Amino acid sequence: MKIAIIGGGAAGFFAAITCAEANPAAQVIIFERGKSVLEKVRISGGGRCNVTHACFDAPALVKYYPRGSRELLGPFMQFGPKDTVAWFAQRNVELKEEADGRMFPTSDSSQSIVNCLQQAAHNAGVEVRTSTRVEQISRVGQEWVLQLAGQAKQFICSKVMIASGSSTSIWEILRGLGHTIIAPVPSLFTFNTKDTRLRDLSGLSMPHAHVHILGTKLNTEGPILITHWGLSGPAILRLSAWGAKDLHACDYKFELVVNWIAVNEKEASDLLNEVKATQGKKTVYANPQFAIPQRLWQHLVIAAGIVETQRWADLNKSAMQHLVGQLVAGKFQITGKSTFKEEFVTAGGVDLKEINFKTFSSRLYPNLFFAGEALNIDAITGGFNFQAAWTGGWLAGLAMGGEV
Repeated sequence: MKIAIIGGGAAGFFAAITCAEANPAAQVIIFERGKSVLEKVRISGGGRCNVTHACFDAPALVKYYPRGSRELLGPFMQFGPKDTVAWFAQRNVELKEEADGRMFPTSDSSQSIVNCLQQAAHNAGVEVRTSTRVEQISRVGQEWVLQLAGQAKQFICSKVMIASGSSTSIWEILRGLGHTIIAPVPSLFTFNTKDTRLRDLSGLSMPHAHVHILGTKLNTEGPILITHWGLSGPAILRLSAWGAKDLHACDYKFELVVNWIAVNEKEASDLLNEVKATQGKKTVYANPQFAIPQRLWQHLVIAAGIVETQRWADLNKSAMQHLVGQLVAGKFQITGKSTFKEEFVTAGGVDLKEINFKTFSSRLYPNLFFAGEALNIDAITGGFNFQAAWTGGWLAGLAMGGEV
């Protein structure tokens, strides 16, 4: 029995290994169009590889997925983060949990994960063909026929798995087979703004901020980071994931409201009035509050119309209101987006209604399988996208190997 896996990434390797281990008689071949495999694994987490997340409760875990949460609940109960940790531990790669729940190899090197997957594939007898692009997939009787670029001879197999990520050419082939493709849009991106309040502040951050997009219900909270081009950090990335389609629709031009200090207007006013009463002789400019980095505080003070020499005691009601406004409801005009590091994630792909999530197989063709970003599934940053790939790959691999 020949089984073709299209895509040499996390989902493809995990499916191939699981399939080959479940059925040693199967001939499992990975077709990767690039010159190397597992590139996204290699660069993820700044080269450390955020393998999964220490959220071991499936109903809680699915809340991190803007698309695919309902469909992934059952699969995560079959193979979740705890199973991922155990899978790698069985192959002598231990994972560690960090304070925010993200899990990395104890080596702090993504190469540990790459080596593990490649070794496991080799041990299971999986064949890997790089620089091999699939140009067409067709169905002839009960078999699949793959046309490979630059090769006259076709590859014939009994089962095919699509683990090609956000490949538009593969999506077009699937559309030709009758599958519905949800138009892909970027997810997990940072926000560009030329607002002068952020000028020369790159690298400064606030550990807990609230952000929302004006005129929408899109809002979230968490750390926020100022960059050369605008705003990033977990809060911004979460907002980009949940708002992927809406923000694409408005061409990434919108107004972002930032509450830098995560308290409401009344709380901020009360605290600043207390500072005014107790530290009246000090200048506002040189006396940061709410643990705001000094340079950010000074930019917000100037934006509130307060001069550098003005003392707390001399602040009138209007000036105080302007300062509170800058702290809890600063409006920033966003003019575009930037990719988050090298990790490009898309929302979109094969319509989830056309997938049997017990086996990650097509409802149109029982011997066609999917996992990873080829599906309309995506998550926020933190190891969740990889977990969806491991889970889908494992279930599809078992099914292809005949175990389900």
